[in-house]
Amino acid sequence: MKTTVELRQLELKPSLGTYGPGDVVPDVHLLDLTLTIEPALVLISRDGMDHVFDYDPLIAEIDAIAEDGHYDTQEWLITRIVAACAKHPAIEAVEVALCKAPVLRGSGTLGVRLCVDSETLAGIRADTV
Repeated sequence: MKTTVELRQLELKPSLGTYGPGDVVPDVHLLDLTLTIEPALVLISRDGMDHVFDYDPLIAEIDAIAEDGHYDTQEWLITRIVAACAKHPAIEAVEVALCKAPVLRGSGTLGVRLCVDSETLAGIRADTV
């Protein structure tokens, strides 16, 4: 059984990228996050927040990470987001995608997606302890 928590199109406000004269500067950065979590936190025997994964603290941490300084790359920002996810033992795997828009003449999106399996996430946990 696989269970997920999915966050889609969360608008972040990072200081991200280096742009020169005439470059298209994105107006928006959108985050998609899929967390694979323990099935017991979704298929529950009774109602109550103490039986499910509380994602609100993680969302607040991601927002703080996005705004805590300048990022040259989307890759570094999503790496930090994965590290934040690794702090939560209930998260077994994570897929994070961050895209920016516009890319050219007021259109298009450009994004980076990272899929971290349980083994890799365990390694990240071990490195951050």
